Amino acid sequence: MPTISAVEHDGSKSARQPLESVVVRFAGDSGDGIQLTGSQFTQTTALARNDLATFPDYPAEIRAPAGTTFGVSAFQINFGSRQILTPGDEPDVLIALNPAALKVNLATLKPAGLVITDATVFTDRNLRKAGYTANPLEDGSLSKFRVIPVDIARLTLEAVKDLGLTQKEALRCKNLLTLGLIYWLYDRDRQPTIDWLEKKFAKRPEIAKANIAALNAGHAYGETMELEGTVDTYTVPSADIAPGLYRNVTGAEALAWGLVAGAKLAGLKLFCGSYPITPASTLLHILSGLKHYDVVTFQAEDEIAAVCSAIGASYAGALGVTSSSGPGVALKTEALGLAVGVELPLIVVNAQRAGPSTGLPTKTEQSDLYQAVFGRNADTPLAVLAARAPSDCFDVAVEAVRIAVTHMTPVIVLTDGYIANASEPWLIPDADGFAVPPVEFRTDAESFHPYLRDEKTLARAWAVPGTPGLEHRVGGIEKDFDTGNISYDPENHQRMTDVRAQKIACIADGLPPLVPEQGNKKGRLAVVGWGSTFGSISRAVSNLRDDGVDVTHIHLRHIWPLPSDLGDLLRGFDQVVVAEMNQGQLLTVVRSETLVAAEGLNKVTGQPFKISEIEAAVRTRLES
Repeated sequence: MPTISAVEHDGSKSARQPLESVVVRFAGDSGDGIQLTGSQFTQTTALARNDLATFPDYPAEIRAPAGTTFGVSAFQINFGSRQILTPGDEPDVLIALNPAALKVNLATLKPAGLVITDATVFTDRNLRKAGYTANPLEDGSLSKFRVIPVDIARLTLEAVKDLGLTQKEALRCKNLLTLGLIYWLYDRDRQPTIDWLEKKFAKRPEIAKANIAALNAGHAYGETMELEGTVDTYTVPSADIAPGLYRNVTGAEALAWGLVAGAKLAGLKLFCGSYPITPASTLLHILSGLKHYDVVTFQAEDEIAAVCSAIGASYAGALGVTSSSGPGVALKTEALGLAVGVELPLIVVNAQRAGPSTGLPTKTEQSDLYQAVFGRNADTPLAVLAARAPSDCFDVAVEAVRIAVTHMTPVIVLTDGYIANASEPWLIPDADGFAVPPVEFRTDAESFHPYLRDEKTLARAWAVPGTPGLEHRVGGIEKDFDTGNISYDPENHQRMTDVRAQKIACIADGLPPLVPEQGNKKGRLAVVGWGSTFGSISRAVSNLRDDGVDVTHIHLRHIWPLPSDLGDLLRGFDQVVVAEMNQGQLLTVVRSETLVAAEGLNKVTGQPFKISEIEAAVRTRLES
């Protein structure tokens, strides 16, 4: 970033330099309120009409020892006056509230980037806990960056000293002092945060006043500080966005609202039975607050009970939903086979995380695609969808409901830790734009049995138990195609297995033609992605095309069945690269289903793709 003086010798402010976009990363101990700081900066930035994308980066340990690298929490936001699709490759500014935060995050910072630290806590003890042998603020190791050491803890105590707080309570306000400084740096309005503090701490007004005092003190420090050299200040103009009603939304929020909207459009009550697991628990929390929309939530004693309760709700005529992450979905597997066998609508949300086993529970990955498509005993086909971004979760949830009730099938929705926790502006849609047919339960008892099928969709009849004349049973033992009774006949099992596969395959017949996100339908190279790789691929392809590179971006929402025209589209390219955060799972499916000789671009670090990584991979392949 170019340097401009923020304070002239006569004390007057210089003009702020406009920026198209900027990336800021807050980092500190897990008890420093980093996520709250980031979320408040996000809300204020959204109100300033900037486009944005965020990336909360949590530590895996519930409470690691304070000051250690294991306990570092971070929050990154990319905001600007242009369309923002990712949280950014490299921060322009790193706010590190302790040595451990600096140690963990410094490598991500741009050369000549700005480092703001709490100099008060760079003590010998804290340096040792973070793994430093010398103070980086003094040994010259930060010479390629611009560093502002601020006595944040001391300034915070001074700002709140007259408000009657204990020292421990006072120091909890230091994240607000830091936030005030960043508000000054980027010309943000403090009032939305002040309003939020007054509302949040209405029963503890002294806490509200202390946090507001710290916020204002940080802003005042930025206005009045005299530093050797210069300090940059900026303004980021409003983004040119389509008119409409927007709100900031996380993936978990959008998914919850989409499930409720889909159930409403289908005319069904919604039941969610889940067991807590990172990073999927938030969905259950959000749905539990939506009881006034005919939503019932149940926190089960384990994963098996959770999914079975959801299947039972669907049998009773509601829309059953269950959620988990990869390890929990593994425990649900037997019951998912039951759901396929009894052919009931069921939504299974898998917020993927890095594995195997417990793996990296707070880091993101896309390694459950095999599990979703193939991970059950016997031939148990079901539908699999993937959301590409936080706001896209709403549309994907509605589409999942449509497929589930239209085809009487379980549907797995794949998100991941990044999508679930990240946020972005969301244009609130018109519900009339979604085509979810209202469910028509079978009420005519004439010639009824539970496996009567629709000629087009092959969906079986759905009758509410207890409807006069339509009493029936379903279960895990194979049923007769013509009567719905238990059957051990070999030919009947072949027929039922075939029709269950055909039912899922015919979902592809109702999908719209597959259209590239960017680029032509034929060319030198196509990058295929799914899920949360969308933003990185999209920006990389946009940059490459601006440089005259013949590259196309294709992104898949429907993972199983794949769109029926995917093979024809991919055969129009000299090279096909499948970019995903695993070791090649969609690549395997695409190769086997389309017989296209695609290649993989894979990453399993627990972090999203950088734009630069995809750009470099495309250029390398085109030059080889």
